[in-house]
Amino acid sequence: MARPDPLSAVATGRVVSIFADDLAAHRPLLEAKLSGKRVLAIGAAGSIGSMTVKEMAAFAPAALHVIDLNENALAELVRQLRSAPEPLAVDDFRTIPLDFGAPVMEAFLTSEAPYDLVLNFAAVKHVRNEKDTFSLTHMLDTNIVKQARFRSWIAGHSPHADLFFVSTDKAANPVSFMGATKRVMEHVLFSGPGTDRLTGRLTSARFANVAFSNGSLLQSFENRLARGEPIAAPKGIRRYFVSLEESGQLCLLASCLVEGRRIAIPKLDPEQSLIELETVARSFIERHGYRPIVFEDERDACRAVAGLARSGEWPLLLTPANTAGEKPYEEFVGADERVEPTVLSELNAIPYEPQSITGSLENALEALERVVGGAPASSGDLKAIIAGLEPAFEFNHVQSELNLDQRA
Repeated sequence: MARPDPLSAVATGRVVSIFADDLAAHRPLLEAKLSGKRVLAIGAAGSIGSMTVKEMAAFAPAALHVIDLNENALAELVRQLRSAPEPLAVDDFRTIPLDFGAPVMEAFLTSEAPYDLVLNFAAVKHVRNEKDTFSLTHMLDTNIVKQARFRSWIAGHSPHADLFFVSTDKAANPVSFMGATKRVMEHVLFSGPGTDRLTGRLTSARFANVAFSNGSLLQSFENRLARGEPIAAPKGIRRYFVSLEESGQLCLLASCLVEGRRIAIPKLDPEQSLIELETVARSFIERHGYRPIVFEDERDACRAVAGLARSGEWPLLLTPANTAGEKPYEEFVGADERVEPTVLSELNAIPYEPQSITGSLENALEALERVVGGAPASSGDLKAIIAGLEPAFEFNHVQSELNLDQRA
């Protein structure tokens, strides 16, 4: 019996991973990079991190340590790995619920032997978190301050390790605080504290949206349908998509095989792969046997669910794209950045250019340390700090009195 198309196909249009050929062609290199090695994965109980951990576990590293604050997600990751058809071929597999930027993390590193590969997935990743200065401060702490602190600890503990930090497509020409903080995270990775002590490869990856990942708009489609709620999507917003499987494979390939001081990006053609969220929502509804009926009023859509469902229809609530930080389309390459090929057929890379930092990274980190330590700061103050490192953000930032908490 043929296997049904994966749900991710409604967004990606693919039933086979775009990285399947690269994985097959470069398996010996991946085995050399991972077999018998010590691997540390930070913030890796989420969708992308856990998929990467599963991919790496298949190459029998000597140690695979997963750090995340989400105890429930760590427990689920263990269950999935222990329940897989093939036994877990890792002698020292551990999940540890720690804050990667807290002193206890440094103490943990001190207790362990050096790592060969360190992957960092920790992030505040939702644009909706620029709704107030408290949420913004937490984002800046997680995406910048703790990243610099952790990187400094690694420089002292595992200076020869290869280091891989996950970025986002929103870091290219950022219009949101989330994208801008991830762009600054790239600066931290390649030019941050302790750079002269790090001798391993430094790499990152800018992601497409991961279809049906935890907390994503597409996952909300599943949750809304199960709860009997309208499916909601913004008008006129286009995004790239990869599947959960592809997200883990992208990180595996980028962290192990892309040349150092490069930001990996998937080879996705904007003409074919930039998909409107409304299109994905319609396809999702149709896949589940309903005909989408468009609404623009939130309350009308909510009241209509039961009646429409009885006749094989489902409400699709389309909302204006007028909230803070919303970008009409995504892109992987920023202004003045160049793209070059890699050894992989489905990944290109952007060489990191340190001269793109126009402000002082050290001064910005000190200012942010004061803010997260309790010093008063307005959203304008925080924007000025980020714009000191990414001047275009001052003008490109999409501002609005509306935020995504005011949408269904």
